[in-house]
Amino acid sequence: MTTARLVRTAALAALPALVTAHAAPALSTFGPLRNRAMTRLSGRGRPDRVALTFDDGPDPLSTPLFLRLLAERQVRATFFMLGREARRSPGLVREIAAAGHEIGIHGWLHRPLVLRGPRATYDDFARARDTVADITGLRPTLFRPPYGVMSTAAHLAAHRLGLTPVLWTCWGEDWTTRATPETVHRTVTSDLDGGGTILLHDSDCTSAPGAWRSALGALPRILDTCEQRGYKVGRLRDHGWRHPA
Repeated sequence: MTTARLVRTAALAALPALVTAHAAPALSTFGPLRNRAMTRLSGRGRPDRVALTFDDGPDPLSTPLFLRLLAERQVRATFFMLGREARRSPGLVREIAAAGHEIGIHGWLHRPLVLRGPRATYDDFARARDTVADITGLRPTLFRPPYGVMSTAAHLAAHRLGLTPVLWTCWGEDWTTRATPETVHRTVTSDLDGGGTILLHDSDCTSAPGAWRSALGALPRILDTCEQRGYKVGRLRDHGWRHPA
């Protein structure tokens, strides 16, 4: 066998192990396992607090409605923005920051990280981080992966860029055509406990058209439930979660 064939054979034999190593962090998307064993990654904070987070914005149609409601309720939240959407609405990004909300990144494009190599992953994160930093004057330090699925390349890129990944403990499944304010409230609160992190969406750019309305409709009831249970709702940085320096 020639040297070239030996190299090719060895590479093919090693490929399954390399693929497994790249995708292994995707196990963290399994909520029960993450919530029990990966408390920092799941956004677990103090038992008397709940962190409220939003993904996929900003969207000039829907995000201002969320901001208005949050202002009325005197609640601040964490917004994980897509870099492409931030570039399209820089004034809205500045409005979110000026209102005291926390801004993290959700990547440049909403694409699965396990399908991307190290260079593409790094470039995606860096572009989103730098875009938000240019708009707000503050460099984001938080990152949430699309679909909540990490990869080895994503962990390495986040570390190089000073980004800390954080997922959630409960969500509203508010991205589907079947979602209603009632189902979103029920889904969130069924898994909600003290120290948890809620995931909702303030945009439908990767969801069913108009799906954000179910999250917006559910939000007052979610806040009421948190209040009834004695939980203070706020940003991740106010939540007792081990925030990066």
